[in-house]
Amino acid sequence: MVSLEFVFLFFFCSTRFINNMKPENISDTVKFVLLGLSDDLHLQPILFGLFLSMYLVTVLRNLLIILAVISDSQLHTPRYFFLSNLSLADICFTSITVPKMILNILTHSRVISYVSYLTQMSLFINFGCMDDMLLTVMAYDHFVAICHPLRYNVFMNPKLCWLLVLLSFLISILDALLLTSMALQLSFCTNLEIPHFFCELNHLLKLACSDILINNILVYLVTGLLSVVPLSGIIFSYSQIVSSVLKIPSPGGKYKAFSVCGSHLIVISLFYGTGFGVYLSSTGTHSSRKSTVASVMYTVVTPMMNPFIYSLRNKDMLRALWKLITRITSFLSCQMLLLLEQVKEK
Repeated sequence: MVSLEFVFLFFFCSTRFINNMKPENISDTVKFVLLGLSDDLHLQPILFGLFLSMYLVTVLRNLLIILAVISDSQLHTPRYFFLSNLSLADICFTSITVPKMILNILTHSRVISYVSYLTQMSLFINFGCMDDMLLTVMAYDHFVAICHPLRYNVFMNPKLCWLLVLLSFLISILDALLLTSMALQLSFCTNLEIPHFFCELNHLLKLACSDILINNILVYLVTGLLSVVPLSGIIFSYSQIVSSVLKIPSPGGKYKAFSVCGSHLIVISLFYGTGFGVYLSSTGTHSSRKSTVASVMYTVVTPMMNPFIYSLRNKDMLRALWKLITRITSFLSCQMLLLLEQVKEK
């Protein structure tokens, strides 16, 4: 699994990069206002409870997936190696936006500084792209497993698995730094209110006073390239998988092959479906609220649902999770008993 040091290194480097590259005409006192999901004060406690619950479930479930893969030797395979990295990316992806929104609701503050806005935006782009790359790598893993089963261990060796994950991370970093460096060249008007609950490049471009034609072209080019190419790879992989599976004579063999890919296909559909929904809602007129709701599905619901989908009907994962939860429960019970004994002795 990609070390957490890489995540912290990117966070540190992106912050330093934004501070060093910040244009002189942008003052340190410039603040953006994130309007959030609703202006209704009566809804704030409900939103706070809802998103806090969803965030805790997302982190806990993805963390359990990571710990289960690490602790169970039977899950030390390329498939679960990529899954654990996807879980880590999902934790980072949702941790970039949701805690800040929860803090804003709790403190009744919607203000965010220029540097903080760009830092959150950069990290959001990075881990969103990372999710995209990892889903593509997982599709390739399924393609090799089903279409070339005899050479699977040769193709998907540990060195290649690490290389694919690190390459995904590097592409994501380059994507984030490129789009962030472009945003650093923008100048802004006096109205700095953003009808959203997190920092997004699209809304930043709408606030710019300078000409954004080149910026829009670059955004569409980079986003299109990093969406179409991975999606094309996924479609190609699954077209070959379907072709190979249809040649299997036994119904049991076909069912087993499709069951391996079923959860991954659901996650891909959820990821690209919600992402496409965000794009369509943002292009419409007077659609800021619709875009915000679509973004909730993309940034919060999808990372929360991924571990449930991958655990569903996966006997190996369910066994590893149950084993892990039993160990954690036993450890906590022992610690509680020791604590009670110490209290009695006193």
